Amino acid sequence: MKKKNKEDEITKEQVKLNSEKIKERDRRIKSVKLTLLIITLFLIIIYFILRIVYEAGDFTVSLDPNFARKSGLIMYEHIDEKEDKRILKATKVEFMDNISYKWLPENIDSDQEGAHNGDNYLAYTFYLENKGSDVVNYWYEIDIDDVIKNVDKAIRVRIYLNGEQTTYARPNETTGEAEEGTEKFYSASEVLVECRQKFQPGDIDKFTIVIYLEGDDPDCLDDLIGGEIKMHMDIVEEHIKQDGTKEEVNEEQSQEENSEEPETQQDNIEENEGE
Repeated sequence: MKKKNKEDEITKEQVKLNSEKIKERDRRIKSVKLTLLIITLFLIIIYFILRIVYEAGDFTVSLDPNFARKSGLIMYEHIDEKEDKRILKATKVEFMDNISYKWLPENIDSDQEGAHNGDNYLAYTFYLENKGSDVVNYWYEIDIDDVIKNVDKAIRVRIYLNGEQTTYARPNETTGEAEEGTEKFYSASEVLVECRQKFQPGDIDKFTIVIYLEGDDPDCLDDLIGGEIKMHMDIVEEHIKQDGTKEEVNEEQSQEENSEEPETQQDNIEENEGE
């Protein structure tokens, strides 16, 4: 009888142990399932974020909506239609081989509006107009969102503002100096940061953005084949530097750059459009 009771106790103990093992196994399975679910959701979120970013094209232009409401600035692609938009999207360039700046059309800034890409370059023209009643300053900046295979080493970003041309590039890898005929990128992640000062009511600024791969750049090597770059342009009321401080406006430079009468800039744009 005692032997039977002992066996019963052993059996009960084994059942209890087996039950605890099953519960522990179930807890582990639930934990693994929860971890896999979190990872899956995270990957889905990353996928949609990247899809939104890259489906927007190689280049987008954004006008800060709060600044636009306060200042009366509007942005559009076509001077005759003036369809106000907060975000403009350039047509994506599927393939870009290296070229020389000499191959770019001479009339690239004056002949077309909106997206007008050519062989191995992106070109986009748009307008910014002050429809408000106050004189304003605004900042325009181009940021680098993503780079694959260091293709930014040989990329060129050319800006035409009311017909005046400036080309930006990474500094030379060896010397650290600006490449010939270019201004150095503002920082590792910013192509340029510029302030347009004393933008008068009724003024219209015409921008043309041209992006291409400069074949004569010493850093344009076979290592860059298959590379990609994603950039965007922001138009804002003030520029916040990477250390969190505000970029100050250079008033002396403002007086020199804006010595021309506001009406003259407007007349130049209208003359170009009329031609």
